[in-house]
Amino acid sequence: MDLFRHLRYFVVVAEELHFGRAAERLGIAQPPLSQAIQRLERELGVELFDRSRRRVEPTPAGRLLLDQARGLLAGEERMRALMRMVREGTLGTLRAGVPPETPAVTLQALLRRLADRVPGLDVDLQELTTGEQVRMLADARLDVGLLHHPVDVPDLRFGPAVRVRLGVVLPRVSPLARLPEPTLADLAGHDLVLPPRVTAPGWHDHVLDVCRQHGFAPARVRHADNPEFLIGLVLAGRGVAFVPESTARREPRVVWRPLAGHPLIRTTSAAWPAQAPHPAAERFADVAAETLAEAAPAPAVLRAPEAPDPWTVVYAPRVTDPAGHRRPPAEET
Repeated sequence: MDLFRHLRYFVVVAEELHFGRAAERLGIAQPPLSQAIQRLERELGVELFDRSRRRVEPTPAGRLLLDQARGLLAGEERMRALMRMVREGTLGTLRAGVPPETPAVTLQALLRRLADRVPGLDVDLQELTTGEQVRMLADARLDVGLLHHPVDVPDLRFGPAVRVRLGVVLPRVSPLARLPEPTLADLAGHDLVLPPRVTAPGWHDHVLDVCRQHGFAPARVRHADNPEFLIGLVLAGRGVAFVPESTARREPRVVWRPLAGHPLIRTTSAAWPAQAPHPAAERFADVAAETLAEAAPAPAVLRAPEAPDPWTVVYAPRVTDPAGHRRPPAEET
């Protein structure tokens, strides 16, 4: 017997005190309603209504059951609502991966936006490379992840893609820093600092292919997982690197220059399993794409070559006399 359905019928009859009106309210015929009440009475072993009078009246057992039934039905409705929220991805835990180089302000904006739009969702955010995310998605240890393309993995669905232009990061003292838009061929003879292949195999291979196609065959590829380590190697003269402009802004001793023709565009999108996906995966993908797009840097505005270098604001320029001897700079008046 469907207890909750029979209790719902009972409550309506008890409220209407008339089987005909109750049947009309429930949208069923009166005979099936009467039979349902009789079956409930047999199940509980009590009479719920006094039918001896012209008007239907609840018995003492019926009046006692009415309060209990209303509480049970309200609890059932709450339970169904909670399960519906879980099914729709508005409640529960979402295990999500993001690349290690994701800026703190972007993570903050992503989590705040998810909290505003899906307040019942607990987002378990994990710092993972593309390679790690692909493996964890396959093992069902991750629900959704932000991956750097290309990703040649079957059985994954992808959300909206965000494309960010990459440029080359160089020490400020490098002669290449004087070029407003160096070509990849201009980098010939330099080493290249790149994340290890295991972190994002498709992207790693794509970068090297593009470099070779444009005349840059790195003398050596050095690996750096952490953006700070990557910038450190560039500062030490151990190679050049391709990063978004926002990464280079963190270190004043390096410069970022867009590459001529923009040959390197990094594409990022959320991915989740095609089979039995988490209900909130697609919503996460949309919010993540929106957040990443807002955080993507605008096209660089380069200063004119004749403009003074930024460090002259801090360090006074050298002044020499006609004989070539260095003189201290003139004091301000």
